[in-house]
Amino acid sequence: MSEEPGQPITGLRSGEVGENVFVCGDPARVERISSGWSNTQEVCNVREYRVRVGERDGVRLAAASAGIGAPSTAILIEELAKVGARRFIRIGNSGGLAPAVEVGDLVITTGSVRDDGTSTSYVAASYPAVADYEVVSALVSAARERGVRHHVGITWALDAFYARNAILGQDGALEPMSFEGYRPPDLESRIVEMRGARVQNCEMESGILLTLANLFGLRAGCICVVSDRSPWPGPTELDIDKNMDACIAVAVDAMLKLAG
Repeated sequence: MSEEPGQPITGLRSGEVGENVFVCGDPARVERISSGWSNTQEVCNVREYRVRVGERDGVRLAAASAGIGAPSTAILIEELAKVGARRFIRIGNSGGLAPAVEVGDLVITTGSVRDDGTSTSYVAASYPAVADYEVVSALVSAARERGVRHHVGITWALDAFYARNAILGQDGALEPMSFEGYRPPDLESRIVEMRGARVQNCEMESGILLTLANLFGLRAGCICVVSDRSPWPGPTELDIDKNMDACIAVAVDAMLKLAG
């Protein structure tokens, strides 16, 4: 009997990854997420995709990187689901939009504004990208138990990092981040619209993750550290690592609750 072929991109096979998966962008973060697990094993390291499996408190877990943005995330979710993954929690970085959100805070996503192209390849733009209520509840409970400052609400899942973000000028004007000052026609209005709509934060992967989870009958949620503000005040306001350990801890606690 021939060996089962692996998935086209990751090479993953059925049985290599269990039901419970943490998804991050940076491949280096995979090892950080899985650092407290036992019996760890790397089962994939291809392009932006790195996957490690292990156990924590008797629960089988996996941590997988997807790179940046919706297209690569969609590939990962598709292939993980095909080999048995059923529950996903995204751990990531984001920009703070709401006035009360500060650098280092955590944001637990209840639903996402689908400002990406990949998810519309699957379903109409009017289809909602909502997080599983049990995953949201577990994340909120874990954050409260750890006493971590957090917010719960809507996330803007955007597709073009430079075209959708802006720099805050000295006079309060929004300046473009693109090469040679290219200014998309709706630069200011889109950011103002999202803030006016009480959107908490912005990032690039929650929209496709939550859309696919609902389309495929999976369970998914998202928790992100606020690493900077949007619009961007400048490089001194950027801290990719601030409170990431707390974000990981809350996500792991929540997954263990859900799997228990």
